[in-house]
Amino acid sequence: MGHVQRIGDGWLSGVTVVLPPPGTVGSVDVRGGGPGTHETDALDPTTLVPTVDAVVLTGGSAFGLVTAHGAQRWCEEQARGFAVPGGVVPIVPGAAIFDLGRGGDFAARPDEAMGYEAAGAAAASSEHADVGRGNIGAGTGAVIGRGAFKGGVGTSSITLDSGVVVGALAVVNALGMPFGTSSPRIESGTSEPVGPPALNTTLVVVATNAVLDPAECKRTASAAHAGLARALSPSHTLADGDTVFALATGAVGLDRSSEQARQVSLITLQSAAADAVRLAVLDGVAAAESITTAAGTFPAYGEV
Repeated sequence: MGHVQRIGDGWLSGVTVVLPPPGTVGSVDVRGGGPGTHETDALDPTTLVPTVDAVVLTGGSAFGLVTAHGAQRWCEEQARGFAVPGGVVPIVPGAAIFDLGRGGDFAARPDEAMGYEAAGAAAASSEHADVGRGNIGAGTGAVIGRGAFKGGVGTSSITLDSGVVVGALAVVNALGMPFGTSSPRIESGTSEPVGPPALNTTLVVVATNAVLDPAECKRTASAAHAGLARALSPSHTLADGDTVFALATGAVGLDRSSEQARQVSLITLQSAAADAVRLAVLDGVAAAESITTAAGTFPAYGEV
């Protein structure tokens, strides 16, 4: 994974690129009512190409989706992509959170160059390097609770007895709050929430070393959405663009010795995916640090 961000001089935004091993199978499930996505249709299990070359998570709302072009250009230079006559076409889906103006300048949002840089940063990181968390990458301008608190990048990982690993990366920019807490109100007894208009999204990448086909990746992404619902209240609203990508590197085979064994293996993996997402979302909230910009102060959750 690679993170690039800019803070100050009107900026509070960034980009995160997930660069999986060549041949990684992928899919996606978009549940939010206000998504900002790029090339997600290419991840439908019925489409031509089953593999994913990179996943881009970005700030900047729909404007920030141009960062995927930068990551795609980086992949092309490395000959990563679907082979066609004359070259390759990298498959680089992406999704964006709304963070426009949170640094004070509405026009300060990630561009193609930042996507290219984040892809290079992902390639330069070692396989077992610690992943940056909190106010970094696509989580730089993230907030939760209608802007009441700072959100950010969180991670988690679960290892099953079979040797299958399920990891999750979350960019938490939610309308809701951690489950079990109340959304901010203007004053006790009122129903009008404080903060700016509700324009939010939580983005997730679930990755496993298991062998999965595109349909199984799709079901894994769908199951992983349960983790969002367990961690945030509310989730999947009309104003959220909640999106989960699922990636499978294919290093560890599942038990498919019988139909029952196959079902149990997939259910176990997909249940772990939901748990990993819940933990990653809560980690993103816990890792976020308070920050003050020209647009105001966004305190860390629990500081107020």
